[in-house]
Amino acid sequence: MTEGFVRAEPTPQRPPPKIARSLATLARENLFGDWTSGLITLGVLALAVLVAPPLWRFLIADAVWSAPDGAACRAPGAGACWAYIAAKAPFFFYGSYPPDQRWRVDLAFALAAALIVWLLWPRAKGKGWAAFGFFAVLPVVGFALLSGAPALGLPRVGTNLWGGAMVSLLVALAGIVVALPGGVLLALGRRSELPALRWVCAGLIEFVRGVPLIAVLFMANAMLPLFMPPDWAPDRLLRPLLGIALFASAYMAEVARAGLNSVPRGQAEAAQALGLGRVATLRFVVLPQALAAVIPAIVNNFVALFKDTTLVAIVGIFDFLHTVDTARLDPKWAGPTIAATGFIFAGLFYLLFCLAMSAYARGVERRLAAGRRQGGA
Repeated sequence: MTEGFVRAEPTPQRPPPKIARSLATLARENLFGDWTSGLITLGVLALAVLVAPPLWRFLIADAVWSAPDGAACRAPGAGACWAYIAAKAPFFFYGSYPPDQRWRVDLAFALAAALIVWLLWPRAKGKGWAAFGFFAVLPVVGFALLSGAPALGLPRVGTNLWGGAMVSLLVALAGIVVALPGGVLLALGRRSELPALRWVCAGLIEFVRGVPLIAVLFMANAMLPLFMPPDWAPDRLLRPLLGIALFASAYMAEVARAGLNSVPRGQAEAAQALGLGRVATLRFVVLPQALAAVIPAIVNNFVALFKDTTLVAIVGIFDFLHTVDTARLDPKWAGPTIAATGFIFAGLFYLLFCLAMSAYARGVERRLAAGRRQGGA
């Protein structure tokens, strides 16, 4: 008689077997799964066949890559004038900032990029220091570099000379940095048990969300100096920054409130039963779950905010798109394909940054989903 063996420990879990499928099988399942998807796939392919060759000829094959002026770009059959982009690139990125001082802009944005990578890199250590540097040190150092500090040997550069991509990135960065914490605070205030605080936050949110961003920019530009002494009046660039920050915070407040409502009340009650206070419960239990649930909406707001920075041109700020639109008026580079190339370049600029934000958000969602699966397992 054969003796049996009883395991003392459960068998370790093994990953599911990999199912190898051919490229044809994947194409059939994803592109031609039913008659509707098949028609859509054929329509997209037909559109690509019609559009791709002319775009290739205009953007690549017939494009003018090097020229001293726009004469070659005005020739019959000429495509995109990338020589114009190369010639105007300093103006597109710096505006009228003094050429001999543009290293200060490069240094300020290099510091910002380094701190952003440090904060967003999943495996980076010392993120507390990175957050301190980004939120406390960078604004002071960046302002001193961009605006000037005579005591440090940096001459003053007025904001009337700022322009181009540096202004667009500055406005977007300031709005994004303020929007999330400001929106969370407004959302918490709207859920507060104090009636006065709840009414003030709700009224501010509904008022700002009920008017277009252009109106908010005009009010910030025209009305802020009326409520402050002349010596304390905000700078011409600071006014739209404050307006965009307020506008973005109001919209982010509704996103944060939706996330807070998605967290079951039992989570906070269980945390408080374990001895956590209100602030600790909010910080370690409620907010992480609430913000993780609305990551797509948060990124959507950031993308919309980045594109809405073009509206600061309404109040006389030379953002990136405004500089592109102004540069086409140069008679040396006048021409229909030249202007079109400038706007195509502007579109690619905004598309690149929006795709980068969306790609990072999808990566965060995947990591959070994997963490939840491991936690459940």
